[in-house]
Amino acid sequence: MSIILLLVVIVGFFKAENNSTCKIIGNPEVPILSKEGDVTIGGAFSIYSQISIPSLSKYETPESFRCSRINLREFRFVQTMLFAIEEINNSSILLPNVSIGYKVFDSCGSTLPSTRAVMGLIDGVENTGGKSCSSVHVIIGASESSSTIAMQQISGIFQIPMISHFATCACLSNRKEYPFFFRTIPSDYYQSRAMAKLVKHFGWTWVGAIRSDNDYGNNGMATFIEAASQEGICVEYSETISRTGSREHIEKAVRVIRRGTASVLVAFLAQGEMDVLLEEVLRQNVTGLQWVGSESWITAKYLAKKRYSGILTGSLGFAIRKAKIPGLQEFLLKVNPSKDPQSSLLREFWETTFDCRFQSNIPGTKLCSGSERLQDADNEFTNVSELRISNNVYKAVYAVAHALHRMLICGSNAYSVSHSCILKEHVEPRKVAKQLQNVNFTLPSGEQMYFDENGDPAATYELVNWQKNHVGDIVFMTVGKYDASQQNWNQLSMNNLQIIWAKESLEIPLSVCSENCLPGFRQAPIKGKPICCFSCAPCAGGEISNKSNSAECSQCPLEYWSNANHSKCVPKVIEFLSYKETMGAVLAAFSLCGASLTLIILCIFLWFRHTPLVKASNSELSFLLLFSLTLCFLCSLTFIGRPTEWSCMLRHTAFGIAFALCISCILAKTITVVMAFKAKRPAKTIPQCSAPLQRTSVLGCTLIQVLICVIWLVFAPPFPHKNTVYANEKIILECVLGSPIAFWVVMAYIGFLALLCFIFAFLARKLPDNFNEAKFITFSMLIFSAVWLTFIPAYVSSPGKFTVAVEIFAMLASSFGLLFCIFAPKCYILLLKPERNTKKNLMGRN
Repeated sequence: MSIILLLVVIVGFFKAENNSTCKIIGNPEVPILSKEGDVTIGGAFSIYSQISIPSLSKYETPESFRCSRINLREFRFVQTMLFAIEEINNSSILLPNVSIGYKVFDSCGSTLPSTRAVMGLIDGVENTGGKSCSSVHVIIGASESSSTIAMQQISGIFQIPMISHFATCACLSNRKEYPFFFRTIPSDYYQSRAMAKLVKHFGWTWVGAIRSDNDYGNNGMATFIEAASQEGICVEYSETISRTGSREHIEKAVRVIRRGTASVLVAFLAQGEMDVLLEEVLRQNVTGLQWVGSESWITAKYLAKKRYSGILTGSLGFAIRKAKIPGLQEFLLKVNPSKDPQSSLLREFWETTFDCRFQSNIPGTKLCSGSERLQDADNEFTNVSELRISNNVYKAVYAVAHALHRMLICGSNAYSVSHSCILKEHVEPRKVAKQLQNVNFTLPSGEQMYFDENGDPAATYELVNWQKNHVGDIVFMTVGKYDASQQNWNQLSMNNLQIIWAKESLEIPLSVCSENCLPGFRQAPIKGKPICCFSCAPCAGGEISNKSNSAECSQCPLEYWSNANHSKCVPKVIEFLSYKETMGAVLAAFSLCGASLTLIILCIFLWFRHTPLVKASNSELSFLLLFSLTLCFLCSLTFIGRPTEWSCMLRHTAFGIAFALCISCILAKTITVVMAFKAKRPAKTIPQCSAPLQRTSVLGCTLIQVLICVIWLVFAPPFPHKNTVYANEKIILECVLGSPIAFWVVMAYIGFLALLCFIFAFLARKLPDNFNEAKFITFSMLIFSAVWLTFIPAYVSSPGKFTVAVEIFAMLASSFGLLFCIFAPKCYILLLKPERNTKKNLMGRN
């Protein structure tokens, strides 16, 4: 039927364009309320909330639909419009000498009656000079998005501007489709995002959703779901409901809600759908839900009655800002059927308010006298404590007045108290629309009113909480606000008032699919389930999560590691061989013991330096050997402690030079022994040439090692390094060799000297036993070689500080081996067998 009407409108439009004449086709709709004026404002309100649509048949002419059950809240909107018009007509500043008339039609909250209403509004009076067929210059309404869309699609053809006080569908902001649409209520584009931010603010990540099956609900919920997904919120179910739908469909939707696991329900519903939903919720006894409502019903006073209090107490939702309109209540209380006895609407209003009848044949029915007092009534019409949508109607009328005022032709200032102002001839709706786009005024309440490029006002909301007062009645408490013009992080703000939750609880309800993951864990998605359903997986080593419900674990910086709980990064343990730990202390003790023992043996040799045994052992080389062994013991201490630049350079060079000196001394001793027993005249030849040869060989062999170390330090010296590769959880502080080749050259040179010692000692194996040091030197070289050959694979494979420990152990073991093998037998004779310390015994003469 609406399509047929639309075709009629289009045909009429082209006829009007061609003939420049408006003609009424068919029976014109009669407005419910009307008044003549210089300019006329049309109104479309859902005065009746129930519609009966007759059954259709292809054999019979369909009956007209009927609207019934007066909506007192919508009737207040109508009277607010009339109040604003009367206030402007009585003003000597705004539109002086210009009267505003009105025509009000009932849209019945449905698209079909809305189409009929807009047809009545655009029906013009037949005239030959007018350019517009419309009998109104602007339309205020309707109260639903779907009705508004249907009306604007028709009125837009005639370029008639339309200002809605309650249509919030974001689709109406599309200037290409609706170039003549304005509204005084923010778009659902902002409300849906505000609801998503609200849900996120309280930590609800698992919610249910139900919406009106119309443009308002479908578009609003689609925007909410999109915004919710961006906030990490999952919707468990999304059901639709229609007040004209079947009972089975409503029952099914409520069963889904009852079986759902989400404890928060987002209800994007118009009041008509909210009514039928609550009745079914009561029937199925669904309680304990935390309701989050849209502006359509969240401040509907008639819902806040005891019948629904057990369900809706604690509800949260965004509402239009509350305002006070001075003089409105007095105006409302003056409404009386006696002012217009012919108005069936006023009679029905009076009968509904006072539960009486003006005429009735039914016995016992209370009759209306017309003298009842509205002051004694307490309903949606007389209650002006929550003027939110009514204020939108008030602003819409004033926006029209200011737009018309800009079209005045005045002899002086347009806003002066002048009586010479008249409207321009042929005020056309499209010109009114142009002026509406530019209005910017301040209401008596101090609120600024203007439209943006899409015809929308500033998006500000109050966050309303349903609470019970001391007498048990539900009141709407403002607990926060939302301002879309602020920065994203500051758009939603709370005013620190106590919020009452579902079941009158003081604790925020929990609505999640999975329990929160504590710090140290991350969310692991469960296959086949929404992202909000997850298991908690512990963070790996070196990773942390320092807040609950972390989607990913964060990697710690290179020099940090995760603590035991994986909740924060702590500096890694720095590992090196320290004097404070047991292994370092033991090795240091052995080093000091070895050095002390060497010094004791040196003292013994000094004490017995004039005895044949010491003299025969080449005392000069023995003292130098003992000195070098002391250095070998002590240089191991440079490997213990925190590596520094100097200690790294010192430890390897000191080790190389000390051991080169030690082996050089032993090599000189061995050569001396061999030469002494191989010479034909040992008594004369050896004393004359042995001392310079010994000094030269020791000095020369040692200087070669010194030269190697100097080259090493100059070109690629060792340096301290933090090794983070070997162990992730700790930093190994070590000395990098700088040049591994130089290190192994040092080691190879020491091995070469040891090999020479072993060869010469082996050659002297058959010399007389009493004075033969060769066998002790041979044995010491075997121990020395075994230790250092074992050291190489152990050194390469040992991790961290154990590398240093292996090197120290090799140094101490080889030093002790040399000390005991060479000097222990001599100390035994010197201290325990002094009778063997004779020249005869040493020469083998018994």
